[in-house]
Amino acid sequence: MTKKKGPSFGQTIGGIVVGLDQQIVRTAPPVNELVAKGTPFAPVAASGGGTMDRLRLSAPGVAVVIDLVAGGRVASLMIEGRELLKTQGDGPIAWGSFPMAPFAGRVRGAVFTFAGETHRLPGTMPPHAIHGTVLDRRWRVVGDREIATELGTDWPFAGRVIQRFELGSDHLTCRLELHADEPMPASIGWHPWFVRRPDDDAGSVDLELDAGAMYVRDGDGIATTRLIAPTPGPWDDCFTDLRRPPVLRWPDFLELTVESDCPDWVIYTIPEDALCVEPQTAPPDALNTDPTVVLPGRPLVVEMTWRWRSLAG
Repeated sequence: MTKKKGPSFGQTIGGIVVGLDQQIVRTAPPVNELVAKGTPFAPVAASGGGTMDRLRLSAPGVAVVIDLVAGGRVASLMIEGRELLKTQGDGPIAWGSFPMAPFAGRVRGAVFTFAGETHRLPGTMPPHAIHGTVLDRRWRVVGDREIATELGTDWPFAGRVIQRFELGSDHLTCRLELHADEPMPASIGWHPWFVRRPDDDAGSVDLELDAGAMYVRDGDGIATTRLIAPTPGPWDDCFTDLRRPPVLRWPDFLELTVESDCPDWVIYTIPEDALCVEPQTAPPDALNTDPTVVLPGRPLVVEMTWRWRSLAG
């Protein structure tokens, strides 16, 4: 990377693209600032024994479903009677809004080295591993609007993930904590699938993105450590140095802003029926480039808030 800073970049999908193809350096705060913000893990017995399959949250005009069987994901977000998330897909990585932990995005060749030892992961997107080990695990209720799961046998280090949710009439906040029982490399985040049209009467969504830099992908489609000014979409790319949070806008219906303290964002706009705006603590393949090391008693913690306002006239 060079020390030359590029211009701000903005795009509305289907609109005008501004940006120059030059290398730039990221200015996001270091991810280590996200470590050790977590509270101690203390499981609490939930009503009904915590064996429920779904956690339902509601606020005026809003209904949210958290699927505990399908990876602790937000399976449904209904606002004013309209569904904003893709509620089914071909496999666990293709619907809802699921947490990615203990790694976000791809791991090249499903292999990484930590503390001098090489570890192999299941090739969940052959030949690579993708999106962590908890997106298809059963989660359990451990407190009020709080769920948790272990990292499982597919991950070589012991630990667990906690999610907490807070819902209001104009927002949903998700908090994700990775707790380690032993030192481990990690990156975490979320993978939401937003529908382009919430129903036949609604217009197709526009995405506003104001990013200063984009990671260059290699021949395998995996982000490298080199940064350039963003290029025109469609995208399956990772961005950083955002000037402001991404905004999704369904004409005459709703504007939704995706806020997060994550420094990196994967934007996936190729599908015709949905798009993904994925905040994460590091770009894909971070286990092989520059992972955050999570230690016992010092969890890696991030938050994401979807904040919306009506556009109905």
